[in-house]
Amino acid sequence: MIMATWQGVVTVLMAVLGTIITRFLPFVLFPEPKKPPHIIDYLGNVLPYAMTGLLVVYSLKNVNPFAGSHGIPEAIAIAAIVVLHVWKRNMLLSIAGGIVVYMALLQLVFA
Repeated sequence: MIMATWQGVVTVLMAVLGTIITRFLPFVLFPEPKKPPHIIDYLGNVLPYAMTGLLVVYSLKNVNPFAGSHGIPEAIAIAAIVVLHVWKRNMLLSIAGGIVVYMALLQLVFA
């Protein structure tokens, strides 16, 4: 389905508006001298770990240990991510390294 030009413009404007609202609303609701409520501090501390867990579960949801490579490339990639993160403490390096290891395994070893 192809959108008309005005529909594309409206879609982009809505995306821009949504991004602006989500980026600036916290600064409006919680200005610098005002301390945010306890629940906001709590969520800021626990949500990154919850989202990481959610992404791990989502990434591994279709891995079948009883078929194909039995999840071996996924397990090796996860181990690479853990080793890289413990070694360098750099999230970007850990994620990128895990992706490179996983893709190399799929393309070269488990093809």
